[in-house]
Parts: sequence; C-alpha cells; structure tokens
Amino acid sequence: MSADRTPPQDGRAPRVREGGRMEKLARLPVFYALAGKRVLVAGGGEPAVWKAELLSAAGARVEVIAPEICEEMWHLAGAAPDGHIAIHKRPWAPDDLPGAALAVADAADEAEAGRFAAAAHAAGVPVNVVDKPAYCDFAFGAIVNRSPLVVGISTDGAAPVFGQAVRAKIEALLPQGFKAWAQAAQAWRGAVTALGLSFQARRRFWEDFAARAMAEPGRVPNDTDRDVLLAAAELGQGAPDVGSVVLVGAGPGDPELLTLKAVRALQSADVVLYDDLVSEAVLDFARREARKMLVGKTGYGPSCKQDDINALMVQLAREGRRVVRLKGGEPMIFGRAGEEIAACHAAGVRVEVVPGISAPQGAASRLVASLTHRDHARRLQFVTAHARDGKLPRDLDFHALSDKAATTVVYMPRRTLPDLVGELAAAGIDPATPAVAVFSVTRAEEKIVWAPVSGLAAAVSAAAEAGAAGPCIIIYGHALSAAEGAQALADGGPRAARL
Repeated sequence: MSADRTPPQDGRAPRVREGGRMEKLARLPVFYALAGKRVLVAGGGEPAVWKAELLSAAGARVEVIAPEICEEMWHLAGAAPDGHIAIHKRPWAPDDLPGAALAVADAADEAEAGRFAAAAHAAGVPVNVVDKPAYCDFAFGAIVNRSPLVVGISTDGAAPVFGQAVRAKIEALLPQGFKAWAQAAQAWRGAVTALGLSFQARRRFWEDFAARAMAEPGRVPNDTDRDVLLAAAELGQGAPDVGSVVLVGAGPGDPELLTLKAVRALQSADVVLYDDLVSEAVLDFARREARKMLVGKTGYGPSCKQDDINALMVQLAREGRRVVRLKGGEPMIFGRAGEEIAACHAAGVRVEVVPGISAPQGAASRLVASLTHRDHARRLQFVTAHARDGKLPRDLDFHALSDKAATTVVYMPRRTLPDLVGELAAAGIDPATPAVAVFSVTRAEEKIVWAPVSGLAAAVSAAAEAGAAGPCIIIYGHALSAAEGAQALADGGPRAARL
C-alpha cells in the first residue's frame, strides 16, 4: 500500500493508488516485423535450424552462411515456412552483415562469438549468439503460435526448460480456434476504422468481438459476425457514452481464487474503486491503464463514508467510465452491496455483480473442513458482530447462534468477541464447542487459531498480541470437530494455535 494513506482522524477521502508501475524487466518483449527483410544466420548445424525456421516463419529473407550445412538445414531451405531461405556454403565475413535487419550466429567458441558480435555492432545490426547470452542484443523465447495472435515467453536464458513448461501451460489454455478469430480481427480492422467511430465505440466493438471469441473459440467467425458487430457499433455511435458499475468479489486474498469473469471485468475497467481488504496481488489483474482508487472500507478504523463512495461511483459512471467496485470476499455477503446497488438504480446507472469466493469458503478450504457435515450440521448461518454503532448487534438471535446442530460464521468479530461469547454462554451454548479464528485467510500471512468457544476471546486476543493481523472471521460448530482433531495432531496437542 502507498505511504500517503495515513487518514485524518475523522475519516478519509478516496485516494488514487500511487505506485503500481511496471517492475524491472530482464528483457523488453517486442514483436519485430521481419516480412521481406534480410536476416543473416551464421551457422549450418542443428542449433541454427530452429532459428532459421522461426525467422522464415516471420517472413524474413534468411541467408544461411556456414562452411558445413546439416541435412535438416537443406531440407528446411527446400520447404521454408514463409520467407525464402538461401544457403551459402562458406565461412561468414564481416561484409555479410551490413544491411541485415538481424544477425544470428551459432559460434563454435567464445572467440568466434566475440568476433561475430563485434562485426554486427560495427554494421549496426542487432545480434544473437546461440547459447551465449553475454553476446546477445536480443533473445529468442518460447512461443505459443496462434498467429496473428502470438505469445512469447522469456526467462532471460536462466531456465529454458521452465520457459517451455510455461509455454505448454499456455498452449493448453489457448484454444486453437483463437487463430481464426485473430485472423478475422486482422481482416476486419480496416472496416472498423472506416466507420470513423469514437474511441469508446471502437472499444465496445472489440470488446464485443472478444466476448464472442471467448464464448465460441471453436467456431470460425464469418461475415454475419462482422456485420452484426459493425451494425451494433454504428447504432451506438450517435449515443452518448454510458458508463456502468460492476461490483466484483475479489475473494479472500489469494489472487488465484479470482473468477475468470472477475478478471475480465478488471481488465476492461476504466476505474477501480477498492477497499483495504483487497490484496495488492488482486489489483495486479486490473488493466494497467485503469485508475485505481482506495475507498477505504475497513473495520474499526477511519473509512470513507458510504455516501461518498456511492456518489463517486455514480459520478464516474455518468462520465462514461466503466467502474469496477472491487470488494474483498463476496460483495453480497456483508459487503454493503445493497446500498451501492440502490444508489446506482436511483441514478439510472447500469449495475451488475460478479460474485467472489467468500471468506468462509476460503477458510473452509484452508481448514480442509466441511461446514455442513451431515453428521453435525443442518444449518449454516452467517452473522455480523458489528452493528452501525460498532457494538454487538442487540437483535441477534443468540439461541439460534447457540444451536449445536448449526455451523456459524461471524464476520467482523474482533472488537465485540468477548460480548458475543458471553451472550452465547448465557444462551446455553456448549462451552466445548469447537471454534476457530482465521486471520488474513488464504494469504501468505494467514494465521489460524483453534479454541473452544469458551476460550475463544482470550485465544484471539493472544494471537493478535503475537502478531496475527488482517481481517478475521470466526467459525464455530461441531462440524469442525474432524478438522480440529487433524490440526491437533499436526500441532502436537489439543486446540493448539498455529502462529
């Protein structure tokens, strides 16, 4: 979090997130247009074959110069992927380099690598020497080819096998059909440009295009798709830009728990309004150009007023912005989503909700515990321990919350936990009922504290003093018995705190 977020004592105003700039890059990923350009490959062995094939596939006129040429290189020259491959069976010379767009060498030793790199630099030609990164101006990475959609992967030469493993993972995730959609985008771009659409209208066209591609990657796009998308773009051209609000559940913290729909919403956002409970790792999924604003809803501390958040959200949408209201956990469970939805409806702003993994779900996964074990629980109930005045709500049904056949999840319990435990005891809860407090659930700093209900308040207080921090939820009920027993064995004693 940025250092300028120290709030005034009476609350705080929304703040634009500072930082978030691009981190240091080992290499700059670029995609070089080589069609029709001359590229020199000095080397005729197998290491040079792949480089020559790749360069030809990009449309380059490849000149292979080497005293010895392997059979595979001769075969490649006779069946070049795209650009012509010419072979010269002789040693390379410095005079071969001027005028080349790129130069690649499979050098026999360090001395030859140094000579080739020096000659290339003297001719002003970027150079790559196979397996000798010290002499390379550029590097070849692993490639996922759905051309014109191309994905490049680099480990800066540190772990090529790892790069290949990442490539295989991406290959599995990207349908082969994306190639046809990318080709259609290339073919239709001129027609879209000719319409003279506004920036927002063009963006809507391509977002609608991408939505179709994502929904039907196995289908080849046709003229009907183009005509429908172009007609929709023309129809909306004269209308004022209308913004929208999407309430997105960020999950409990682990960015891998984001849904695909949440990622797509973040990638299309103009503005992201986020809470303190949203982790930095989740914010990294937002579109880089999006404006990210902290609107500071956090328990027990200075926070932006809800009315101010509502007004800002509506104002940005009315300006034509796509606003993502990013909330920790699941926005429809104690996330004040109702108030924000009502504000949007009252202002005539379109609003939708993208659900997220809730904190109890995240906690259950970390505890490896079923909250609705049929031998122990017939009901799962969520309550908040924090009323508008910051105190324990007085209208809670403490007899229902003491039901031995229920699993109960308590949100925002830290300040009022002693009062809650006292009310549960008065309502007749079994004092030995298993309970657990989970701080910063699913995050690297996660802390899990087990205790019976009767000792829960003391255990949570001790954990906080020992350094446990972040959002905390309480879960209690006999459905936790199996998970508690497994944790006791792992920790070496009953109801131990894992700190």
